Amino acid sequence: MTTSKYLEELFAPALTEAQKGFVEGGVPIGSALFLEGTLLGTGRNQRVQQNDPILHAEMHCLQQAGRQSADIYRRSTLVTTLSPCDMCTGAILLYGIPRVVIGENQTFLGNEELLRSRGVKVVLLDDPASRALMQAFIAREPALWNEDIGE
Repeated sequence: MTTSKYLEELFAPALTEAQKGFVEGGVPIGSALFLEGTLLGTGRNQRVQQNDPILHAEMHCLQQAGRQSADIYRRSTLVTTLSPCDMCTGAILLYGIPRVVIGENQTFLGNEELLRSRGVKVVLLDDPASRALMQAFIAREPALWNEDIGE
């Protein structure tokens, strides 16, 4: 399997979660956690749906994956449809997740440089579907988007 095809397969569950979030009226960001190609959990931004200020997609994904040993996290890949914010970047670093696959970073550029500086391999897919979903959401809900990113 080519690297591109492998990344597409890893990315699909995260994009599905983002699409679910959009339909639910939430912030359309999705995430998935994999251990050597095996899906451990998925999540989507649940701030609106659960009225929870910290339940970003990556945090929900980690929650849904359940408690894992440090060894599991250190061999895992986190996939997210949007560049991780500072809070989610912190969770990635806290758990020692060594690889992050990002759908897009044009609608929001998170702290990718911090991840790289701490040895995390960051792969940017520049996925048009993720970008279009975020652009549609931002146009529909600008105030909610600004709230989500702390502006």
